[in-house]
Amino acid sequence: MSVNNFRLSPRQKMINLMYIVFLAMVAFNVSSDVLGGFKLVEDALVETNDGAKERNRKLYGEFAALNSKNAEKTGVWFAQAQEVRSQTEMLCNLIDSLRLAIVIAADGKNGDPENIDNRGNREAVNEVMISPINAGGRQLREALGESEGWENKMFENIPVSAAVTILAKLKGDVLNAEGEKFANLMQNVDRGDVRVNQLSAFVIPTSRNVMRGSKYEAQIVMAAVDSTQTPSIFIDGKPYDAEKKGYYSVVASREGIQNISGYLEVAKPDGTSEQLPFETSYFVSEPMATVSNTMMNVMYAGIENPISISVPGIASSQISASMSNGTFTKTSSGWVAKPAQVGKDAVINVSATQNGKTMNVAQMTFRVRRLPDPTPYLIYKDAAGNSQTYKGGAPISKSALLNAGGIRAAIDDGLLNVEFQVKSFRIDIFDSMGNDIPEDSHSASFSERQLSKLRNMQKGKTFFITRVKCVGPDSIERTLSPIEVIMN
Repeated sequence: MSVNNFRLSPRQKMINLMYIVFLAMVAFNVSSDVLGGFKLVEDALVETNDGAKERNRKLYGEFAALNSKNAEKTGVWFAQAQEVRSQTEMLCNLIDSLRLAIVIAADGKNGDPENIDNRGNREAVNEVMISPINAGGRQLREALGESEGWENKMFENIPVSAAVTILAKLKGDVLNAEGEKFANLMQNVDRGDVRVNQLSAFVIPTSRNVMRGSKYEAQIVMAAVDSTQTPSIFIDGKPYDAEKKGYYSVVASREGIQNISGYLEVAKPDGTSEQLPFETSYFVSEPMATVSNTMMNVMYAGIENPISISVPGIASSQISASMSNGTFTKTSSGWVAKPAQVGKDAVINVSATQNGKTMNVAQMTFRVRRLPDPTPYLIYKDAAGNSQTYKGGAPISKSALLNAGGIRAAIDDGLLNVEFQVKSFRIDIFDSMGNDIPEDSHSASFSERQLSKLRNMQKGKTFFITRVKCVGPDSIERTLSPIEVIMN
């Protein structure tokens, strides 16, 4: 069934452009030449409307003919087409009656819409369309479903020539809307058609990967068939229960690839039947899961260890998991394990839900270790004002050292990035006799006595930062190796 294309032709686009230009001139005092121009636009619109009306008449006739042949198929859509035709006729009749009333108000009772004398008359339009007595504009607004005040914007204080042109344009819009609605309704009829040049059988599985103990499920269908025809299904040469309507289900009891084959038997219009073969396969695996630690093969206590969990054939939303010795949380990117106690294993249990049944699919054990010792360091500003890290063994200026403020500690080895809290540290400065002059700080900052010693040190001297005590996320206190500082 063909459907007309309702895109505007170049001619119609030009008419619409002329219509917009002439309307833009309504607000000015228009000459007789301009009024004549309105007549040209109106004539073009009337001609276009006649074409649209004839097109819609033929389309409606085609629709009515189809309905007479197959009312069951087209009835619901043709009923809507009848309602559209009724509404279109009502709107077109209203527009034509308003057009005639405006011409009569301008030229008298013998006024002819096809031969208007007083085209520049503005009072006639106001009398018919704006006046509360006649209220033609209000009637049209309500019929078209426009917003309050539409009639004033469209018709107030405009000449007859402009008013009849506007009405011709509105009528064209109504006719085009009718034609487009007819086309859409006929497309709905087409959607119900089954047009076939080849019949095929398909098996549509819920999933090709099935865990042992769960069900393999599939829909066996014939493509491109009439819904009034139900094929018979045969699997391995035996008829399949027709009441299941092609829904196939079998318990997956064996591992490996499982094959299914059979055929659909379809009745043909000549009374014979046709067999349409089908075959498919699915894979049955043992219940399993893949659990991998994306950091390393152990977990560290006190920090968040990212964990990846996947179960073949199961969506991530159907996977659940829990862990002993700590917390285990699902995030948008995976899972996060945070073990609590060092030296005690963390056991992750994974479950998966398929077809409403939940099964335990994996259990993995991880060793929980304490975090490695961090490295003590200082943060200072270079000459450009950029932050730099100093870990000892190289010269550092006295000003940079004093501005560092104190000692920090962290693991930053490219795999872990964990900050520790420094609790205390010592600096060991040796005098000219080689005697150690220690000064302690009971925080992460240089003490006043330490700062005083550092200010008095000469360039080229060396001292050591020792006994750095710190605590990490695992709550274990540790003493770090010393670092050598060379005063520049």
